[in-house]
Amino acid sequence: MKAYTFIEKGKFALLEKAKPELSEPTDAIVRITLGSICTSDLHIKHGSVPRAVKGITVGHEMVGVVEQVGAEVTKVKPGDRVTVNVETFCGECYFCKHGYVNNCTSPHGGWALGCRIDGGQAEYVRVPLADQGLDRIPGNVTDEQALFVGDVLATGYWAARISEITEDDTVLIIGAGPTGVCSLLCTILRNPKRIIVCEKSAERRAFVSKHYPGVLLTTPEECEAFVMEHSDHGGADRVLEVAGAKDTFRLAWRCARPNAIVTVVALYDEPQALPLPDMYGKNLTFKTGGVDGCDCKAILHLIEEGKIDTTPLITHRFPLSRIEEAYSLFEEKRDGVIKVAVYPDQNTTTH
Repeated sequence: MKAYTFIEKGKFALLEKAKPELSEPTDAIVRITLGSICTSDLHIKHGSVPRAVKGITVGHEMVGVVEQVGAEVTKVKPGDRVTVNVETFCGECYFCKHGYVNNCTSPHGGWALGCRIDGGQAEYVRVPLADQGLDRIPGNVTDEQALFVGDVLATGYWAARISEITEDDTVLIIGAGPTGVCSLLCTILRNPKRIIVCEKSAERRAFVSKHYPGVLLTTPEECEAFVMEHSDHGGADRVLEVAGAKDTFRLAWRCARPNAIVTVVALYDEPQALPLPDMYGKNLTFKTGGVDGCDCKAILHLIEEGKIDTTPLITHRFPLSRIEEAYSLFEEKRDGVIKVAVYPDQNTTTH
């Protein structure tokens, strides 16, 4: 089968590999019907993920059809259409039972697919601990509607949930990339008083304006003054930092009102300074870390009800054989790209 593979720092390549096989009774083999490229894949390419293993197939955003299951898999069966969770988790350890599946203590736990083991930018993928890592897609939900459930949409849902957003809040979201837009969608569900999106790209600001006209828009240069003008208590009540750029962490806490919650969703390439003397007296609460992808069933239900629609994010579509072109477009942010869908060559239409 074709599989897009991490060769070395700065180099991925589309190779021929053997179709994966079951290795544990808790495994499932999934035939990929649609995948995508994530910014985290670019972090692997550029050496920012030290735990990434050379030679693995990359990719962790995908949906597909179950082809085969191990003897201990009970929640899915061959023929089921499924989303694949970015995280592998046992469901039994302390962290899993408390909803912190990103911190699963299983040797297979955490971000494994497309990082430490073969992922989904391929024709097939082996999913460990499949009862936890796969969720059935409702019959009236398309592959494109479900594509981001297991990663970027789960991230946005988690970020909005832990930010404790109320209907009285002014919410600032820094960054209108794919994760930022997913965070925006999940913030809208909580019906805050106002939402401000800060984004440097004029194309992405236009995207937000077109699809979410009730959202206020600003730029990084104008953000602090804009937030002060459009908030009730000297800053945003909740700040979601989703950009991960050089100065966005500083921008996040400066735009927050005293006693606000600042949720850091971004993955940074470099350490960030925590200037406590400058922050003293603001009494901020910071929430940080990777997604805890334990809400996928709830997200699928919201999609089924028509309350979340991420299909506008899919701006480009490529067959797997042209994934190099897709990566180039995505990394260089050309042609208004937000997200790219990658489909198998033998199937040019999605479900």
